[in-house]
Amino acid sequence: MMKVGELFRKRMSASVKEGLAKKSNTFVVSFLGISSAKMDTLRKDLKRKKADVLVSKTSVSRIAFKEAKLEGLAGRMQGSTALVSSDADASEISKILVKFAKDYQGFVVQGGVLDGNVLNSDQIKTLSDLPPREVLLAKLVGVFNAPLTRFAGALNAKSRDFVSILKQKSEKGG
Repeated sequence: MMKVGELFRKRMSASVKEGLAKKSNTFVVSFLGISSAKMDTLRKDLKRKKADVLVSKTSVSRIAFKEAKLEGLAGRMQGSTALVSSDADASEISKILVKFAKDYQGFVVQGGVLDGNVLNSDQIKTLSDLPPREVLLAKLVGVFNAPLTRFAGALNAKSRDFVSILKQKSEKGG
């Protein structure tokens, strides 16, 4: 028969591994001296962006990360650990976490996983500086559209020039 603590750790480890496997991004944060009211505010902000927060024992999270072949991130975990997992835009989630870390000294973004790639805290800071996914996609479409727009404008200009020449000829030769 399995002890209650062992069963709890096993289920917690399974939850952590499931979050890593099923979500496109997971951020590891530590919090020390942050009131539960402030953490609830953070949870609500993250929930609006469709992100889940799982508070886990650091030792259990380390084991789950090692089993998921993410040893580099497992070694960075310190203190009270929470995992923020989501399929939403990673830059929006990282913006919330980085802003919260600036506002509250005991809150530290330790690292994360984005589409299977391990990120350190500096990379997450850079990710938070990026515009949202929709803005980046709009810019990309603009880059693809610009040559076509210039080409259409050039064709339009040539046909205007041609029509102008024909009009001048008709007025002169009349």
